[in-house]
Amino acid sequence: DSVMLLEAGFTVKSVDASDKMLKYAYKLRWQRHKDNPVYDDWEIGEGDWLDLDNCEDTITHPEIGYDAVICIGNSFAHLPDFAGDNSLQKVAISNFHKMLKPGGILIIDHRNYDHIIKHGALPNSSSQLYYQGDRIHKIKTSVLTVDTQATMVTLDYEIDISGIPFGKDQMMRITPDGREIPVSQFRLSYHPHLLENFTAILKGVFGEGAEHTLLSDFQASPPADYVASFFVHVIKKQG
Repeated sequence: DSVMLLEAGFTVKSVDASDKMLKYAYKLRWQRHKDNPVYDDWEIGEGDWLDLDNCEDTITHPEIGYDAVICIGNSFAHLPDFAGDNSLQKVAISNFHKMLKPGGILIIDHRNYDHIIKHGALPNSSSQLYYQGDRIHKIKTSVLTVDTQATMVTLDYEIDISGIPFGKDQMMRITPDGREIPVSQFRLSYHPHLLENFTAILKGVFGEGAEHTLLSDFQASPPADYVASFFVHVIKKQG
């Protein structure tokens, strides 16, 4: 997302709490800056959603605030809800709000967890909204329930690694067309945000009168029978 915005002419500042992702971003900036000068101005820094002020050592925040804060790709669902009251989520959303200038927008998304919890599976496991390519072989969905409440959703991925050196421990799978392929497995766990609850958190921080737009896979007016893979919220800071 940062690369796309940079190359579209936007001024971009990117933060992540993952050392691995930061190293990847730094490497990418170095590789591309020789051919495109916009990468020279790309600020990258370590940042915690719960304490965004403390990324000042590597990121210079604009005094008037940002035009937009973007948190997409279902990344916000990685923030756990240890207390069961969404208190950490409210702190993070409040920090996003504080970073915006009046009239600035927060763009934030989450998977369609209403569907996942009800049906026990992704609405569309082949969705390429964020994940391009055809290497996803299989996604297994698990829903953890505590006292009748869904508290965690786990996705177990199998990725086709044909043509990619991966050592001797790779597993083999048979595709629907009968081919044998090597796969890599990994697991991701998420806090399942229900649409109504997440909208209430946003409105609780931004105010009931804040302009709020809900998109289904970035569509403003999908067909009546359309089932979204992701819900995308766009909410404007008042003032």
